This record gives sequence, C-alpha cells and structure tokens, in this order.
Amino acid sequence: MGCASVVVVVAGLVVGSNPAGDALYAALVYVLVLGLAPAVPSNRAGMVAFGICAAIELLQLTGLPAEIVGAAPAARYALGTTFQAPDLLAYAVGVLLAAGVDVLVRRRASGPRRAAVGPSDPAE
Repeated sequence: MGCASVVVVVAGLVVGSNPAGDALYAALVYVLVLGLAPAVPSNRAGMVAFGICAAIELLQLTGLPAEIVGAAPAARYALGTTFQAPDLLAYAVGVLLAAGVDVLVRRRASGPRRAAVGPSDPAE
C-alpha cells in the first residue's frame, strides 16, 4: 500500500489540479481506505472512498475548507477550497479505476481459478 500511495501522490503532483488530478486524488483516498482496512472488499472500499471525496467536495460549499487553507496552506491538497460539481465525476472515475486495478491485483494474488465444471475429485 505504501508504494501505491507514493506513486499516486507523485502522479497527482505531476498532473496538477485538473480532472486527472482529481481522479488521482480519489485513487489515493481508495488506497488509504485499503491501508486502514485491507480486508474490505473492493466495492465497499470504493463506496467509502467516493463517500469521503464527495463529503470533502460538498464541505467546500460551506467555506470552511477555505478558512482552514488560509491558516494552513498545505491543507489545500487534501481539502480544496472551491466546490466544483465536475470534480464529483472525476472522483467516481478515479475510484472506479483504482477499484478495477485492486480487483485485478487481488485475483492475481489469489492464484488461478479452476472452472467448476464437474466434481473436484476425478475419482468420483
């Protein structure tokens, strides 16, 4: 998880503040959710990650994040300052992509699956 977090943060800093950066922000939130609860299924981690991103975006409607950023400028990277509805779409895309990669990694880590065509014991 640590390596994935670093890769996503670096990519986000390179991309900057645009829809791709917003998607990477959401992917980072997804990775952090799995870092805190690695046994959580991908779909549930995705819902939690999107919920966190959406909550932070909606919080921007209150002006509170802008006040926090005024006092601590580095908070801009986590909280933003201005509500933009298209960011919600970027967050959904980022979470879906992160969850898709997670599903593929988990499948590969669990090994090949056998088709359930017949009895598992050939002697039966």
